[in-house]
Amino acid sequence: MRIGGAAMLATLAACSGWIATSGPSVREMAAAQAQPSIPLIDIEPHLAMRLAQAQRRESFADEFPGSPHGDYRLGPGDTVEVSIWESPPAVLFGNIAVVNPQTAESSVHATVIPEQMVTAEGYVDVPFAGPVAAGGHTPREVAAEVEKLLAGKAHAPQVQVRVTRNASATVTIVGEVSQATRMPLTSRGERLLDAIAAAGGVRQPVNKLSIQVTRGANVHVLPLERVIREPGQNIRLMPGDVVSVSLQPLSFVVLGATGKNEEINFEVQGITLSQALARAGGLDDARSNARGVYLFRLEDPAVVAAAASKKAPFTVDGKIPVVYQLNLLDPMSFVAARTFPMHDKDVIYVADAPSAELQKFLNLLASALYPIATTVNVTK
Repeated sequence: MRIGGAAMLATLAACSGWIATSGPSVREMAAAQAQPSIPLIDIEPHLAMRLAQAQRRESFADEFPGSPHGDYRLGPGDTVEVSIWESPPAVLFGNIAVVNPQTAESSVHATVIPEQMVTAEGYVDVPFAGPVAAGGHTPREVAAEVEKLLAGKAHAPQVQVRVTRNASATVTIVGEVSQATRMPLTSRGERLLDAIAAAGGVRQPVNKLSIQVTRGANVHVLPLERVIREPGQNIRLMPGDVVSVSLQPLSFVVLGATGKNEEINFEVQGITLSQALARAGGLDDARSNARGVYLFRLEDPAVVAAAASKKAPFTVDGKIPVVYQLNLLDPMSFVAARTFPMHDKDVIYVADAPSAELQKFLNLLASALYPIATTVNVTK
């Protein structure tokens, strides 16, 4: 029986490497750093500040520069009304001068061309002037062109072009708004928040919503709260823009020696690493390794050191996998964690302490030896 017990001890000692754990140890993570495929980067205050500033640089004002503000420009589908005046005596359109006997003043009535739609090619037809290019021009420019074409035919003509229905310069608003709608743009220069107001406002709390602006192939997203707080982000809209308000639940996953292992949602305006650890219940004092707090992320190569980014494999969307390490035994790490920004789909892992691994082994050893000791006592 002593031989059996010794054999059991030897087996347990040899198999201590496969004692159940929640993930790799600090020693194993350090060994993995020797493999150049995935960078392991220490989280320190300068890095945290740089990442926070990179996140703050995302801006509608920068991504959609020079949004024009000016007179309305006609487009296919718009409906216009053209009015023409001639100075007396009218010779072309037959305007009638009516004399007021009390004032001896005459008034001239305009000839109004029936409303017509700007064609797909961008033209409107005006009698005696023919097809007039309207698409891409302001009503004032179209009026000037009509006057030019009527010169020599009409007596000192004056022309006014009025938009009666705007069908081409619109913005589409969808998502978490009271009513999805298409908002016509005017020469006033409507802005992003004007579009949300035109759709009846939002249906969810502002701090839980993000707003996406799509302009051609250019698509960018910001928290709605930031657009409200920073006037510069309330950009002017352009024809064809799509504004989408979304209830976008951001989340991170926490694993290992923490108060709870689960997926945790956070607000669209973002949280820091210190806030994320607090929401996870903090580190487990009985088994966590304060030097082994890791964060896995698919990172933008622009914010990672050039040497590291060259070694790492790229994903299909141009990101690289990165592991950040936080050593909470260093007092400066608390400063860094307070600034380090969390991203959607981040994974936090806290490694077990060596003493916790030893305790697991001893518990396993005791559970294996207890039946042997019981058998020996019975045989005695």
